[in-house]
Amino acid sequence: MSDSPQPIDTDDTGNSFPTFDRERAEAAVRELLFAVGENPDREGLKDTPARVARAYEEIFAGLYTDPTEVLNKTFSEDHRELVLVRDIPFYSTCEHHLVPFFGHAHIGYIPGQSGKVTGLSKLARLIDGLGKRPQVQERLTSQVADALMERLEATAVIVVIEAEHLCMAMRGIRKPGANTVTSAVRGGFRTNASSRAEAMALIQRGR
Repeated sequence: MSDSPQPIDTDDTGNSFPTFDRERAEAAVRELLFAVGENPDREGLKDTPARVARAYEEIFAGLYTDPTEVLNKTFSEDHRELVLVRDIPFYSTCEHHLVPFFGHAHIGYIPGQSGKVTGLSKLARLIDGLGKRPQVQERLTSQVADALMERLEATAVIVVIEAEHLCMAMRGIRKPGANTVTSAVRGGFRTNASSRAEAMALIQRGR
């Protein structure tokens, strides 16, 4: 199998992204089945390389676009208070073991002087798109926060992610149910402790 880099595609804005190589992915899955001692030609596995390749194309779809572009669609509102969406379900893939981690994201921001706000569904699409990459939870949390600061010109941003990692649940230490919590604060939430505490209280409210 060649070690050459993935083909590159360019979008309308000039940004470059890798493209999914389905043939190469299928060949890699077939080799992996051989490596673990299986026969990829037996009845139950004959179509597995193709199925896994299609699944990976979907699971890693965030590599082939810029997920932060969902925030390009904004509208102006005279609102300078916290906008918070809690308990957004998400799935991602641990880049260390290529197994899932999943949980809930809580995303909040205070609009800046530009008055830019985005549709609430766009916050869910943002975590979904950035999660569809080989990830670590810490980076995912920061990427969501940075995207909101940059694209919305927000005054303050807070992102809290709670997730279970199957690399801890089904292998290694084998502790199913253990949750990892990460947070990222930007702007006013970093410098103003009372505002940050208010946002955290709203995230935790009713729990």
